[in-house]
Amino acid sequence: MGYIKWAFWISFWVFIASFFHYTLPQHDIARVTDTYEKRIDFGENSIFWASADTGNATTAVNRDVFFLQTRLSNDNVMVYRNEDTGWGWPPYFKFDTTNLQAEASDLKSIAATPQWVVIKHYGWRNEFLSIFPNAVSVRAVDSPDVRIIPWLNIAILILFAAFAWAIWVRWRRFREARIDPVLQDAGDSVANTSDSVKKWFGSWRK
Repeated sequence: MGYIKWAFWISFWVFIASFFHYTLPQHDIARVTDTYEKRIDFGENSIFWASADTGNATTAVNRDVFFLQTRLSNDNVMVYRNEDTGWGWPPYFKFDTTNLQAEASDLKSIAATPQWVVIKHYGWRNEFLSIFPNAVSVRAVDSPDVRIIPWLNIAILILFAAFAWAIWVRWRRFREARIDPVLQDAGDSVANTSDSVKKWFGSWRK
């Protein structure tokens, strides 16, 4: 029983960590090498794509999606999708996909004369499942060594930790006040019944 309990809590916290890692904004320092538009046929990975741009049809099985090709400051290649989030989840309320594509195109540069940018995004990159992080904003910076402090992420995680702590404290108090006494009474009742049964068998043996 203890193994099942530990497996449940480990799975629960892994899910919570994965949820926050996918949803919260991340920042990459990169150089935009190209921007393009591609027709995407959605399949089993459709859950990792945003909905159609606000105002467009939402029932299509395929649509054109904007992409940003970049090279990160560590020289690795990263490709981002550029889709509206609209009023859906995650709550970035992004409606400016076309404007962002124009801004990214204007910031393209080559290795000889790099123009470094900070790309704020959410999501994961997985080549096997064809999953791309969604770019939320892009802005120019002077150096690839710029330091980004994720104040929003820190605030959200602190609030979540405080909320989880409050729930745990209240659950512990409820358990000590309501559940533990009932279990104790049930245990005492079982123990008393067991003693009575033993005495009854003892009287028969005599």
